[in-house]
Amino acid sequence: MRRSQPSPRSRRSPPRTAASSVRIIAGRWRGTRLPIVTAPGLRPTADRIRETLFNWLLGECEQSRCLDLFAGSGALGFEALSRGASHCDLVELQPAAAAQLRANQQQLAAEASIFCCSAEQFLADPPAPTAAGGYQLVFLDPPFAEQLLPTIAEQLERSTLLAAQCWLYVELAAEQPFAAPPSWSLHRQRNSGGVSYRLYRRVADRATIA
Repeated sequence: MRRSQPSPRSRRSPPRTAASSVRIIAGRWRGTRLPIVTAPGLRPTADRIRETLFNWLLGECEQSRCLDLFAGSGALGFEALSRGASHCDLVELQPAAAAQLRANQQQLAAEASIFCCSAEQFLADPPAPTAAGGYQLVFLDPPFAEQLLPTIAEQLERSTLLAAQCWLYVELAAEQPFAAPPSWSLHRQRNSGGVSYRLYRRVADRATIA
């Protein structure tokens, strides 16, 4: 959900209108609006994209342990919690945005933990409780201009943080190439307004699948 300022590499990235709040679409907090930090480059994933994503997931959120690795507004992580996820770890680099995530977590009394650090730092040295059982649902929506996805995906795959079988959501500029790790199988993909959004299914040992 976090977007950096335009650069030569990102000039074709789709613009989005800045927002001061995000709306939870469905679940126990349906219709709740959560304040977000008004800052350059900080924009939530569009409602229509979130709705499509969670339709793809159907009941997979129920009791899942989630990771929102570039949380920004927290729109994806809090939506998952609203729809029945058991816990979500939200990672955000910007201190002001992380502070707002904590405030929203407290407002909702949500089962969530907020980490103010980079995605790379979190993956290199995650707090011990996050590794128990592995994440069943991961959201990856890094700043388009920084081209972080290939490195982060490989770092995540090499870590011990993922459940053997889990879902991974990836959002990137439509023209941006991305080769997922071999264990990630593309389940659904769609483009909207210059954004490509994809849902992968990870199977750690593909030889065990008939």
